[in-house]
Formats: sequence, structure tokens, C-alpha cells
Amino acid sequence: MGTRNVTDRVPSEPRPGNGGAGVLTLAGAPIGQAEDAPARLAAALAGADVIAAEDTRRVRQLATALDVRLTARVVSYYDVIEVRRAAELVTELEAGRDVLVITDAGMPAISDPGYRLVAAAAAAGIRVTAVPGPSAVTTALAVSGLPTDRFCFEGFPPRKGGERARRFGELAADARTHVLFESPRRLAATLAELRESHGEDRAAVVCRELTKTHEEIVRGSLGELADWAAGQEASGGVRGEITLVVAGVGQAAVRAAARAAAREARRAQRHGGG
Repeated sequence: MGTRNVTDRVPSEPRPGNGGAGVLTLAGAPIGQAEDAPARLAAALAGADVIAAEDTRRVRQLATALDVRLTARVVSYYDVIEVRRAAELVTELEAGRDVLVITDAGMPAISDPGYRLVAAAAAAGIRVTAVPGPSAVTTALAVSGLPTDRFCFEGFPPRKGGERARRFGELAADARTHVLFESPRRLAATLAELRESHGEDRAAVVCRELTKTHEEIVRGSLGELADWAAGQEASGGVRGEITLVVAGVGQAAVRAAARAAAREARRAQRHGGG
């Protein structure tokens, strides 16, 4: 099967009010398996004039996996250079070139570079669209078993102790389910701090390596999960990308279900060990 090239590109429709400017496209990348990529992503990669990638090597690997031959100019676009690069990309758009933004995994602008460029493009009257794709935020929320009708996304918690304590204190009083990212190196400490701020019995879920070969979803109370993570630290630590989902305050039924599940697991363990 041959690689796709620029001739596969679907001609752009007229862009009313956009003059001769290009289109900015935010493209969602698979969070684990290249096979999860939508067909539109392959076409968008093949048809772009400029690709702004969080990691240029990763986007080339993804293109190879999707059987796409890139003809675009590929430039780096990560947090340290986001402001400077955004201005350059707006210039490209104003010159009539279509720009595609893609991160290592998930949707651009969601705890990844992108929103500054979107704001600048919108201010310049440039059309902004998306090729929607997976997100660790909604994937973790969906598999968590915690209420999904109201939730908030907190990104990575602050690293400084005072800021972390204030943030966790605010979240402890929030009725919404909250989703956070965390480094595997800080997971045990974060769960211990959440146990202190939210209480021992608050239900939570640790999602590790979502959709990947070694995917792991660990459910329980914050007390149980903090103990689990501490045990993992003693045996080498947790590895991979981590998403935490924590029940909001007042979700009593959820906490009760988590406690019941934990009791059942302990009974099964005793039975298995007997």
C-alpha cells in the first residue's frame, strides 16, 4: 500500500471573511495506539503546508505508522518556544498557508501547547478548526466509574508545596469529579497529600498508560491508593503516563461503593490465601 501524498488533499472550501489566509487545524493524536487515529488525521497530515509538532520525531513516526508521506514543512512547537513560534505561525497563516498543530498525544491546547496560537489566530480573523481525537482526560473519566455529569480538569498540580496545599484544599471542597495529570515520580507523594486534604475515604482512580499495552486502572479510596503507590515506590516505583480521577465532595454513594469494592477485594484475597 503506497503512502498518501499531497494529491490526496481535499480542496479547501471557500473561507468567507478569511481573505486569502490559511486555516489553523488542531489535530488530536492517539494517546497510545496509532490504530486509534481517525482517517481524517492522515488526510490532514498529508495536506498541511506547515506542521507544528511538540516533537518532530514523534510526528514523523506517527506519519509512518499511518502510511502518510509528509510534504509539509515540519517545525517544533513546545512550551518553551510556544509564544515565539505562535507569532511565526500566524505569519504563515496570514500568507495563505495551512498550519496543523499536533502534540505527542491527545488534543493540542489541553495541558499542551496550542491555546496561545489559537487566541492569536482568532484575534487575526483566521479560521480555526480541529480534527478531534483522543484525550487522556475524557478517557480516564469514562473508565473511572466516578460521576461524569460535572467534572473539572486541573492539569498537573503545582510543584511548590504551598501552592499544592492551597490547590488541593480548594479541590477537596469541590463537588465535581476532578481529573489531574501527574508524573509517576510524584504519584505516591501526590496521593498522600490528597489523602490529607480530601480524607482517607474519598474514592479515586489511578489510570496508567491508558490504551497502551501495559494499561493499568487501579480503583479504591485515597487511603488505599496512597498505600498502594507507597508500596510501588518500595519496589521500583510506578512507570508510564498517569491520570488521576478523584470523586468530588458529597459523592457519598460513590465512596460507599468504593468501600464495598475494597471490602469484597479483601474478602477475596483472604479466601484465595486460605
